[in-house]
Amino acid sequence: MNVMQHTVKNLVLSSWISNSQPKESPESQATFAQPKRPKIDLFSPLRNWLDNIEVKNPTFAHRLCKSIPNQCPFERQIELFGHTILSIPPMCKLNPLYNEVIGLRFRAICYLADVCGEDVSSYC
Repeated sequence: MNVMQHTVKNLVLSSWISNSQPKESPESQATFAQPKRPKIDLFSPLRNWLDNIEVKNPTFAHRLCKSIPNQCPFERQIELFGHTILSIPPMCKLNPLYNEVIGLRFRAICYLADVCGEDVSSYC
Protein backbone atom coordinates (compact mmCIF):
# COMPACT_ATOMS: atom_id res chain seq x y z
CA MET A 1 0.00 0.00 0.00
CA ASN A 2 1.54 3.33 -0.98
CA VAL A 3 1.47 6.55 1.03
CA MET A 4 -1.44 8.10 -0.89
CA GLN A 5 -3.71 5.06 -0.50
CA HIS A 6 -2.94 4.74 3.20
CA THR A 7 -3.59 8.42 3.90
CA VAL A 8 -6.77 8.63 1.86
CA LYS A 9 -8.03 5.49 3.57
CA ASN A 10 -7.31 6.71 7.11
CA LEU A 11 -7.65 10.50 6.86
CA VAL A 12 -10.91 12.38 7.03
CA LEU A 13 -10.52 15.92 5.83
CA SER A 14 -12.89 18.62 6.93
CA SER A 15 -13.88 19.23 3.32
CA TRP A 16 -15.19 15.63 3.06
CA ILE A 17 -17.62 16.04 5.94
CA SER A 18 -21.15 16.57 4.73
CA ASN A 19 -22.90 19.77 5.60
CA SER A 20 -25.94 18.13 7.10
CA GLN A 21 -28.53 20.49 8.49
CA PRO A 22 -29.49 20.12 12.16
CA LYS A 23 -33.03 19.03 12.77
CA GLU A 24 -35.29 21.88 13.69
CA SER A 25 -37.43 21.82 16.77
CA PRO A 26 -41.21 22.29 16.41
CA GLU A 27 -40.91 25.74 18.01
CA SER A 28 -38.52 26.95 15.31
CA GLN A 29 -40.80 25.82 12.48
CA ALA A 30 -42.95 28.90 12.10
CA THR A 31 -45.63 29.24 9.49
CA PHE A 32 -43.93 32.36 8.13
CA ALA A 33 -40.45 30.89 7.81
CA GLN A 34 -38.15 32.65 5.38
CA PRO A 35 -36.78 30.57 2.52
CA LYS A 36 -33.15 29.56 2.89
CA ARG A 37 -30.79 31.23 0.47
CA PRO A 38 -28.10 29.18 -1.26
CA LYS A 39 -24.60 29.87 -0.02
CA ILE A 40 -22.45 31.60 -2.63
CA ASP A 41 -18.82 30.51 -2.77
CA LEU A 42 -16.73 32.90 -4.85
CA PHE A 43 -13.63 30.73 -4.49
CA SER A 44 -15.26 27.58 -5.84
CA PRO A 45 -13.66 27.83 -9.33
CA LEU A 46 -10.20 28.29 -7.78
CA ARG A 47 -10.78 25.42 -5.36
CA ASN A 48 -11.79 23.13 -8.22
CA TRP A 49 -8.78 24.24 -10.28
CA LEU A 50 -6.34 23.58 -7.43
CA ASP A 51 -7.95 20.22 -6.65
CA ASN A 52 -7.66 19.14 -10.30
CA ILE A 53 -3.95 19.97 -10.76
CA GLU A 54 -2.12 16.72 -11.42
CA VAL A 55 1.49 16.36 -10.41
CA LYS A 56 3.27 14.47 -13.20
CA ASN A 57 6.70 16.08 -13.22
CA PRO A 58 9.39 15.67 -10.53
CA THR A 59 10.70 19.21 -11.07
CA PHE A 60 7.21 20.65 -10.61
CA ALA A 61 6.68 18.50 -7.51
CA HIS A 62 9.96 19.69 -5.97
CA ARG A 63 9.02 23.32 -6.65
CA LEU A 64 5.63 22.84 -4.99
CA CYS A 65 7.16 21.19 -1.93
CA LYS A 66 9.75 23.94 -1.54
CA SER A 67 7.37 26.87 -2.08
CA ILE A 68 4.41 25.71 0.06
CA PRO A 69 5.16 25.55 3.81
CA ASN A 70 4.43 22.25 5.53
CA GLN A 71 2.30 23.83 8.26
CA CYS A 72 0.38 26.99 8.97
CA PRO A 73 2.70 29.86 9.89
CA PHE A 74 2.21 30.94 13.47
CA GLU A 75 0.63 34.22 14.41
CA ARG A 76 2.90 37.18 14.98
CA GLN A 77 2.68 40.17 17.26
CA ILE A 78 4.64 43.28 16.36
CA GLU A 79 5.70 45.18 19.42
CA LEU A 80 7.22 48.62 19.78
CA PHE A 81 8.66 49.70 23.13
CA GLY A 82 6.92 46.83 24.90
CA HIS A 83 3.46 47.60 23.47
CA THR A 84 1.74 45.46 20.87
CA ILE A 85 1.00 47.66 17.89
CA LEU A 86 -0.08 44.99 15.42
CA SER A 87 -1.34 41.45 15.82
CA ILE A 88 -1.26 39.22 12.74
CA PRO A 89 -3.49 36.11 12.91
CA PRO A 90 -2.26 32.73 11.65
CA MET A 91 -2.00 32.84 7.89
CA CYS A 92 -4.15 29.75 7.39
CA LYS A 93 -7.13 31.68 8.79
CA LEU A 94 -6.61 34.40 6.20
CA ASN A 95 -6.22 32.15 3.17
CA PRO A 96 -9.56 30.78 1.93
CA LEU A 97 -7.70 28.28 -0.29
CA TYR A 98 -5.39 26.95 2.44
CA ASN A 99 -6.80 23.39 2.46
CA GLU A 100 -6.54 23.09 -1.32
CA VAL A 101 -2.95 24.39 -1.39
CA ILE A 102 -1.91 21.98 1.36
CA GLY A 103 -3.65 19.18 -0.56
CA LEU A 104 -1.63 20.09 -3.65
CA ARG A 105 1.58 19.95 -1.63
CA PHE A 106 0.56 16.56 -0.26
CA ARG A 107 -0.09 15.22 -3.77
CA ALA A 108 3.37 16.46 -4.80
CA ILE A 109 5.02 14.69 -1.86
CA CYS A 110 3.10 11.49 -2.61
CA TYR A 111 4.17 11.69 -6.25
CA LEU A 112 7.82 12.04 -5.27
CA ALA A 113 7.60 9.19 -2.75
CA ASP A 114 5.40 6.72 -4.63
CA VAL A 115 6.16 7.28 -8.30
CA CYS A 116 9.71 8.65 -8.24
CA GLY A 117 10.82 6.65 -5.19
CA GLU A 118 12.61 9.65 -3.66
CA ASP A 119 13.24 10.35 0.01
CA VAL A 120 10.80 13.11 1.03
CA SER A 121 11.89 13.42 4.65
CA SER A 122 13.41 16.84 3.92
CA TYR A 123 9.93 18.18 3.08
CA CYS A 124 8.25 16.94 6.27
